Amino acid sequence: MKISDILNKNKVSFSLEIFPPKRGMELTGAKNIIKELASLDPSFISVTYGSTGENSDNTIEMAKEVQLVNNITALAHMTCVSSDRKKVASVLDSLEDSGIHNILALRGDIPEGMDFPRQDGYRYASDLMKEIKDRGTFCIGGACYPEGHPDSKTLEDDIENIKIKINNGCEFLTTQMFFDNNILYTYMYKLLRSGIDVPIVAGIMPILNSRMANKMCELNATAFPQSFRMIVEKYANDDESLKQAGIAYATHQIVDLIANGFNNIHLYTMNRPDVARSIYNNISSLLK
Repeated sequence: MKISDILNKNKVSFSLEIFPPKRGMELTGAKNIIKELASLDPSFISVTYGSTGENSDNTIEMAKEVQLVNNITALAHMTCVSSDRKKVASVLDSLEDSGIHNILALRGDIPEGMDFPRQDGYRYASDLMKEIKDRGTFCIGGACYPEGHPDSKTLEDDIENIKIKINNGCEFLTTQMFFDNNILYTYMYKLLRSGIDVPIVAGIMPILNSRMANKMCELNATAFPQSFRMIVEKYANDDESLKQAGIAYATHQIVDLIANGFNNIHLYTMNRPDVARSIYNNISSLLK
Protein backbone atom coordinates (compact mmCIF):
# COMPACT_ATOMS: atom_id res chain seq x y z
CA MET A 1 0.00 0.00 0.00
CA LYS A 2 1.17 3.53 -0.72
CA ILE A 3 2.09 5.49 2.41
CA SER A 4 0.26 8.50 1.02
CA ASP A 5 -2.97 6.45 0.94
CA ILE A 6 -2.46 5.41 4.56
CA LEU A 7 -1.89 9.00 5.66
CA ASN A 8 -4.88 10.38 3.78
CA LYS A 9 -7.35 8.15 5.59
CA ASN A 10 -9.53 9.91 8.15
CA LYS A 11 -8.00 8.02 11.08
CA VAL A 12 -4.93 8.13 13.28
CA SER A 13 -1.83 6.47 11.84
CA PHE A 14 0.91 5.21 14.17
CA SER A 15 4.16 4.20 12.50
CA LEU A 16 7.58 3.11 13.74
CA GLU A 17 11.18 3.63 12.65
CA ILE A 18 14.02 1.13 13.02
CA PHE A 19 17.63 1.05 11.89
CA PRO A 20 19.45 -1.95 10.42
CA PRO A 21 22.60 -3.49 11.94
CA LYS A 22 25.91 -2.36 10.56
CA ARG A 23 27.08 -3.83 7.31
CA GLY A 24 28.30 -7.40 7.65
CA MET A 25 26.56 -7.99 10.99
CA GLU A 26 24.06 -10.77 11.63
CA LEU A 27 20.41 -9.85 10.94
CA THR A 28 18.81 -12.34 13.36
CA GLY A 29 18.52 -9.83 16.20
CA ALA A 30 17.09 -7.20 13.88
CA LYS A 31 14.50 -9.64 12.58
CA ASN A 32 13.39 -10.36 16.13
CA ILE A 33 13.00 -6.63 16.75
CA ILE A 34 10.88 -6.33 13.61
CA LYS A 35 8.67 -9.20 14.75
CA GLU A 36 8.10 -7.55 18.14
CA LEU A 37 7.31 -4.19 16.59
CA ALA A 38 5.04 -5.73 13.97
CA SER A 39 2.95 -7.24 16.79
CA LEU A 40 1.86 -3.66 17.61
CA ASP A 41 0.19 -3.55 14.17
CA PRO A 42 1.70 -0.20 13.12
CA SER A 43 0.47 1.60 10.02
CA PHE A 44 3.94 1.12 8.52
CA ILE A 45 7.54 0.60 9.59
CA SER A 46 10.37 2.68 8.14
CA VAL A 47 13.91 1.36 7.84
CA THR A 48 16.83 3.79 7.89
CA TYR A 49 19.61 3.73 5.33
CA GLY A 50 22.66 5.26 6.99
CA SER A 51 23.59 8.86 6.30
CA THR A 52 26.29 7.87 3.80
CA GLY A 53 24.39 5.00 2.20
CA GLU A 54 26.94 2.34 3.12
CA ASN A 55 24.27 0.04 4.55
CA SER A 56 21.81 -0.20 1.66
CA ASP A 57 21.86 -4.02 1.51
CA ASN A 58 20.70 -4.37 5.11
CA THR A 59 18.05 -1.70 4.58
CA ILE A 60 16.59 -3.68 1.70
CA GLU A 61 16.72 -6.96 3.64
CA MET A 62 15.01 -5.45 6.66
CA ALA A 63 12.37 -3.75 4.52
CA LYS A 64 11.64 -7.14 2.96
CA GLU A 65 11.40 -8.67 6.44
CA VAL A 66 8.90 -5.99 7.45
CA GLN A 67 6.68 -6.31 4.39
CA LEU A 68 7.06 -9.82 3.03
CA VAL A 69 7.45 -11.73 6.31
CA ASN A 70 5.50 -9.63 8.81
CA ASN A 71 2.88 -8.18 6.42
CA ILE A 72 3.46 -4.56 7.48
CA THR A 73 3.93 -1.87 4.84
CA ALA A 74 7.63 -0.96 4.63
CA LEU A 75 9.09 2.48 4.02
CA ALA A 76 12.72 2.23 2.92
CA HIS A 77 14.95 5.23 3.59
CA MET A 78 17.40 6.24 0.89
CA THR A 79 20.20 8.83 1.10
CA CYS A 80 22.08 10.18 -1.88
CA VAL A 81 24.98 12.25 -0.50
CA SER A 82 27.58 9.55 -1.20
CA SER A 83 25.85 7.82 -4.11
CA ASP A 84 26.22 8.19 -7.84
CA ARG A 85 23.34 7.57 -10.24
CA LYS A 86 24.47 4.03 -10.99
CA LYS A 87 24.33 3.10 -7.28
CA VAL A 88 20.88 4.72 -6.89
CA ALA A 89 19.56 2.86 -9.92
CA SER A 90 20.83 -0.43 -8.49
CA VAL A 91 19.12 0.16 -5.12
CA LEU A 92 15.88 1.20 -6.81
CA ASP A 93 15.97 -1.95 -8.94
CA SER A 94 16.40 -4.09 -5.82
CA LEU A 95 13.55 -2.38 -3.99
CA GLU A 96 11.28 -2.66 -7.00
CA ASP A 97 12.09 -6.34 -7.48
CA SER A 98 11.28 -6.93 -3.79
CA GLY A 99 7.90 -5.23 -3.98
CA ILE A 100 8.99 -2.28 -1.82
CA HIS A 101 7.33 0.77 -3.36
CA ASN A 102 7.62 3.40 -0.60
CA ILE A 103 10.81 5.45 -0.20
CA LEU A 104 11.82 8.23 2.18
CA ALA A 105 14.30 10.17 0.03
CA LEU A 106 16.97 12.09 1.94
CA ARG A 107 20.23 13.85 1.21
CA GLY A 108 22.11 12.48 4.24
CA ASP A 109 24.99 13.99 6.17
CA ILE A 110 28.02 15.16 4.21
CA PRO A 111 31.09 13.26 5.46
CA GLU A 112 33.94 15.43 6.63
CA GLY A 113 36.47 16.06 3.85
CA MET A 114 34.18 14.71 1.13
CA ASP A 115 34.20 16.37 -2.29
CA PHE A 116 30.50 17.25 -2.48
CA PRO A 117 28.59 16.71 -4.61
CA ARG A 118 30.44 13.75 -6.00
CA GLN A 119 30.74 13.27 -9.74
CA ASP A 120 27.46 12.07 -11.26
CA GLY A 121 25.88 12.51 -7.84
CA TYR A 122 23.19 14.58 -6.18
CA ARG A 123 23.30 17.89 -4.35
CA TYR A 124 19.82 17.83 -2.81
CA ALA A 125 17.19 15.31 -1.74
CA SER A 126 14.89 16.94 -4.29
CA ASP A 127 17.28 15.81 -7.07
CA LEU A 128 16.98 12.23 -5.84
CA MET A 129 13.19 12.57 -5.64
CA LYS A 130 12.98 13.61 -9.28
CA GLU A 131 14.94 10.55 -10.37
CA ILE A 132 12.75 8.24 -8.28
CA LYS A 133 9.58 9.89 -9.58
CA ASP A 134 10.68 9.29 -13.18
CA ARG A 135 10.42 5.56 -12.46
CA GLY A 136 6.69 5.96 -11.89
CA THR A 137 6.38 3.08 -9.41
CA PHE A 138 7.31 4.59 -6.03
CA CYS A 139 5.52 6.67 -3.40
CA ILE A 140 8.07 9.25 -2.25
CA GLY A 141 8.36 10.87 1.16
CA GLY A 142 10.73 13.52 2.42
CA ALA A 143 11.94 15.14 5.61
CA CYS A 144 10.93 18.49 7.05
CA TYR A 145 12.28 20.49 9.95
CA PRO A 146 9.87 22.40 12.21
CA GLU A 147 12.81 24.36 13.64
CA GLY A 148 14.47 24.81 10.23
CA HIS A 149 17.08 22.73 8.43
CA PRO A 150 20.56 23.34 9.92
CA ASP A 151 21.88 24.29 6.46
CA SER A 152 19.10 26.79 5.67
CA LYS A 153 19.61 30.46 6.47
CA THR A 154 15.99 30.90 7.52
CA LEU A 155 12.90 28.78 8.08
CA GLU A 156 11.30 30.57 5.12
CA ASP A 157 14.17 29.46 2.86
CA ASP A 158 13.72 25.92 4.10
CA ILE A 159 10.00 26.01 3.28
CA GLU A 160 10.80 27.15 -0.25
CA ASN A 161 13.04 24.10 -0.59
CA ILE A 162 10.14 21.91 0.53
CA LYS A 163 8.10 23.27 -2.38
CA ILE A 164 10.84 22.06 -4.72
CA LYS A 165 10.67 18.61 -3.12
CA ILE A 166 6.93 18.46 -3.71
CA ASN A 167 7.28 19.63 -7.30
CA ASN A 168 9.83 16.83 -7.80
CA GLY A 169 7.51 14.11 -6.54
CA CYS A 170 7.41 14.22 -2.74
CA GLU A 171 3.95 13.05 -1.57
CA PHE A 172 4.32 13.32 2.22
CA LEU A 173 6.72 14.74 4.81
CA THR A 174 8.04 13.37 8.09
CA THR A 175 9.29 15.85 10.66
CA GLN A 176 12.58 15.87 12.43
CA MET A 177 12.10 15.22 16.14
CA PHE A 178 10.78 18.08 18.25
CA PHE A 179 9.95 18.39 21.93
CA ASP A 180 7.58 21.35 21.93
CA ASN A 181 4.29 20.73 20.11
CA ASN A 182 3.70 24.47 19.75
CA ILE A 183 6.71 24.59 17.44
CA LEU A 184 5.00 22.06 15.16
CA TYR A 185 1.65 23.87 15.26
CA THR A 186 3.31 27.14 14.24
CA TYR A 187 5.24 25.34 11.52
CA MET A 188 2.07 23.74 10.16
CA TYR A 189 0.48 27.18 9.89
CA LYS A 190 3.48 28.44 7.92
CA LEU A 191 3.36 25.43 5.58
CA LEU A 192 -0.34 25.89 4.88
CA ARG A 193 0.13 29.60 4.37
CA SER A 194 2.82 28.73 1.79
CA GLY A 195 0.42 26.42 -0.06
CA ILE A 196 1.94 23.15 1.18
CA ASP A 197 -0.82 20.67 2.00
CA VAL A 198 0.74 17.20 1.64
CA PRO A 199 0.33 14.93 4.68
CA ILE A 200 2.73 15.71 7.53
CA VAL A 201 3.89 12.94 9.87
CA ALA A 202 5.01 14.05 13.35
CA GLY A 203 8.28 12.41 14.37
CA ILE A 204 8.41 11.69 18.11
CA MET A 205 11.63 10.69 19.87
CA PRO A 206 11.39 9.34 23.44
CA ILE A 207 14.49 10.46 25.33
CA LEU A 208 15.81 7.51 27.33
CA ASN A 209 18.95 8.89 28.97
CA SER A 210 20.88 12.13 29.38
CA ARG A 211 23.52 11.11 26.82
CA MET A 212 20.81 10.82 24.20
CA ALA A 213 19.37 14.19 25.21
CA ASN A 214 22.72 15.93 24.83
CA LYS A 215 23.38 14.25 21.51
CA MET A 216 20.00 15.31 20.10
CA CYS A 217 20.62 18.92 21.06
CA GLU A 218 24.13 18.89 19.61
CA LEU A 219 23.38 17.16 16.30
CA ASN A 220 20.02 18.68 15.45
CA ALA A 221 19.95 22.02 17.27
CA THR A 222 16.64 20.84 18.73
CA ALA A 223 15.13 23.07 21.39
CA PHE A 224 14.09 21.61 24.73
CA PRO A 225 11.19 23.41 26.41
CA GLN A 226 11.92 24.39 29.99
CA SER A 227 9.57 21.73 31.36
CA PHE A 228 11.43 18.96 29.57
CA ARG A 229 14.85 20.41 30.37
CA MET A 230 13.98 20.25 34.06
CA ILE A 231 13.08 16.56 33.69
CA VAL A 232 16.39 15.77 31.97
CA GLU A 233 18.38 17.67 34.59
CA LYS A 234 16.57 16.07 37.53
CA TYR A 235 17.10 12.49 36.32
CA ALA A 236 20.41 12.97 34.46
CA ASN A 237 22.16 10.41 36.66
CA ASP A 238 19.27 7.94 36.87
CA ASP A 239 18.76 6.28 33.49
CA GLU A 240 15.80 4.16 34.56
CA SER A 241 13.89 7.16 35.93
CA LEU A 242 14.74 9.26 32.88
CA LYS A 243 13.60 6.45 30.59
CA GLN A 244 10.26 6.32 32.40
CA ALA A 245 9.96 10.11 32.29
CA GLY A 246 10.91 10.14 28.61
CA ILE A 247 8.18 7.62 27.79
CA ALA A 248 5.67 9.70 29.75
CA TYR A 249 6.74 12.89 27.98
CA ALA A 250 6.53 11.31 24.51
CA THR A 251 3.10 9.93 25.41
CA HIS A 252 1.96 13.41 26.45
CA GLN A 253 3.18 14.85 23.15
CA ILE A 254 1.25 12.24 21.16
CA VAL A 255 -1.95 12.70 23.18
CA ASP A 256 -1.76 16.46 22.68
CA LEU A 257 -1.14 16.06 18.93
CA ILE A 258 -4.10 13.74 18.45
CA ALA A 259 -6.35 15.95 20.60
CA ASN A 260 -5.48 18.86 18.33
CA GLY A 261 -6.40 16.95 15.18
CA PHE A 262 -2.91 15.81 14.17
CA ASN A 263 -3.48 12.27 12.92
CA ASN A 264 -0.09 11.00 11.73
CA ILE A 265 2.38 9.94 14.42
CA HIS A 266 5.79 8.39 13.77
CA LEU A 267 7.84 6.97 16.64
CA TYR A 268 11.63 6.85 16.46
CA THR A 269 12.04 3.58 18.37
CA MET A 270 15.85 3.41 18.55
CA ASN A 271 15.30 -0.35 18.06
CA ARG A 272 13.69 -0.57 21.51
CA PRO A 273 10.50 -2.66 21.24
CA ASP A 274 9.96 -2.34 25.00
CA VAL A 275 9.79 1.45 24.73
CA ALA A 276 7.55 1.32 21.65
CA ARG A 277 5.18 -1.08 23.42
CA SER A 278 5.01 1.09 26.53
CA ILE A 279 4.03 4.11 24.47
CA TYR A 280 1.62 2.08 22.37
CA ASN A 281 -0.10 0.76 25.50
CA ASN A 282 -0.48 4.33 26.75
CA ILE A 283 -2.29 5.46 23.58
CA SER A 284 -3.90 2.29 22.21
CA SER A 285 -7.47 3.51 22.69
CA LEU A 286 -6.63 6.76 20.89
CA LEU A 287 -5.59 4.79 17.80
CA LYS A 288 -8.94 3.02 17.35
